[in-house]
Amino acid sequence: MIEINLLLIFIIIAAIVAVEVKDLLSSVVAVGVAGFGLVISFLTLKAPDLAITQLVVEILCLIILIRATIKVDLPFSTSGRWLINTLVSIAFIAVFLSYGYKALLSLPVFGSPLMKTSDFYLSETLKSVHATNIVSAINLNFRAYDTLGEATVLFAAAIGVMSIMRRKGRLTNKNKDNESE
Repeated sequence: MIEINLLLIFIIIAAIVAVEVKDLLSSVVAVGVAGFGLVISFLTLKAPDLAITQLVVEILCLIILIRATIKVDLPFSTSGRWLINTLVSIAFIAVFLSYGYKALLSLPVFGSPLMKTSDFYLSETLKSVHATNIVSAINLNFRAYDTLGEATVLFAAAIGVMSIMRRKGRLTNKNKDNESE
């Protein structure tokens, strides 16, 4: 339980930094750090499906926000702090890879269920659903609403990114009149 408390303190500090920092791009990065803290919280609470959904949405939101703020605020490209930026990037990559390595080491042996729910799904799916593909049977029968919700979130995030990242803008009424003539 102490891990969750530490993660919540981390998320709160990142949110305060996002609100208080003067630099717009740094604020966006701090919001992203708070979101990634939430992803780690979901993993700690053994909710990997929520963690994956939050991770995808967080990455897409960061892409959108950085794209929106990069033209307004360019502190890294104009400040000449390339050495500090490079060292921070290398440190971030090293921490990310070390946590990824630890996460891979902590995975159970392939095929061994972790919880009672997993045992139930594996033993009862074939009997009650009569489907040979257990993963599809679980997603479509036992967890259909959850899967629908996750698919809706991912679809909405993808549509949002596509609408912001498009190159061609909307035509104004004046442009429409010129094209029709």
